[in-house]
Amino acid sequence: MGTSAAPDPDRLRILVVEDDDTIGHHLETGLRSNGYAPTWSRTGTSALAEAERSRYDALLLDLGLPDLDGLDVARSLRARFPDLLIIILTARTDDIDVIAGLDAGADDYLDKPFSLTVLLARLRAHLRRRTVTSPAQQPIRLGDLLIDVTARRCTLRDKEVPLRPKEFELLALLARHPGEAIARETLMAQVWDENWFGPTKTLDVTMAGLRRRLTEAADTAVQPCRLPQITTLRGHGYRLES
Repeated sequence: MGTSAAPDPDRLRILVVEDDDTIGHHLETGLRSNGYAPTWSRTGTSALAEAERSRYDALLLDLGLPDLDGLDVARSLRARFPDLLIIILTARTDDIDVIAGLDAGADDYLDKPFSLTVLLARLRAHLRRRTVTSPAQQPIRLGDLLIDVTARRCTLRDKEVPLRPKEFELLALLARHPGEAIARETLMAQVWDENWFGPTKTLDVTMAGLRRRLTEAADTAVQPCRLPQITTLRGHGYRLES
């Protein structure tokens, strides 16, 4: 089966990828009644095609699809649409599966069965952070790394470092407080959700991705670069060394 009717352009667009008819119908109805414009795809193939046809603000993605692995769908859409909000809905609750989903490009995940109320709260929190317009801020320079918060760009010796949305937000928060220890709870509250509950492995996976991308950028630079280091503070959080 294909996708449902095209979404209302005046509402935030949500692409739902779910092969279970009961869950898919529940999500489609619940999202629409709460002011969103959902489009429901039952396969990974139709979801990829739909994402190419229309712009979406968020993706709700089941991993157990009948044709493609949901992780492959997440990787593909993250590569094509870096700013797309991706929330995985999964019955795979082992740590290794959750980490694989986040590392594939997801911003968040919810275990099945989940509460529609919790899902809507997560959506609001993520989308609010992406739509709030902040006053212009001066770019932050740390060594050869330049973080332009207003333009949401990170460059190393004038070469852009491709960061995922949460990786950029995490780096920007650390860069605003160079040399200061920032607790895990503070990072989760300001980058994800002040009402976040559950494991914080999301933070660890995002931090690992951020470190990897910064290191790769430095390793491929034409000249040696001065790159600030992110120090792990066991039992507390992280510190960006200025």
